[in-house]
Amino acid sequence: MKRIVTVAIWAAFAGLLLPGTMAKAQTASPQQRVATAPKTVVTDLSAQRRRPLRRVPIYRQEWAPDVYPRYNPGPNAVRDCTAHYVQEYRPSGTVITPRMNCYWRPG
Repeated sequence: MKRIVTVAIWAAFAGLLLPGTMAKAQTASPQQRVATAPKTVVTDLSAQRRRPLRRVPIYRQEWAPDVYPRYNPGPNAVRDCTAHYVQEYRPSGTVITPRMNCYWRPG
């Protein structure tokens, strides 16, 4: 509370000193008034500039399926597949796994 009172007293004291200096400035000639015109006061809010928002570019990419071949086989195409079993040799032992080969043919 003491600090607030002290600051208020200093502000009032500074306010009493300012009108005396303003009276001297009013008696000056017009050319001096223009030359000694007070500049704009920079406050904390006016000193801060707003930065423009950063725009993130979005690039459109063509979606491609992960199927081979990557072309359109046509409206009447049929997928023809052949399946068979193959032996695979693994560290745990021999394993039989299915294999499938497919291709598109005209329907």
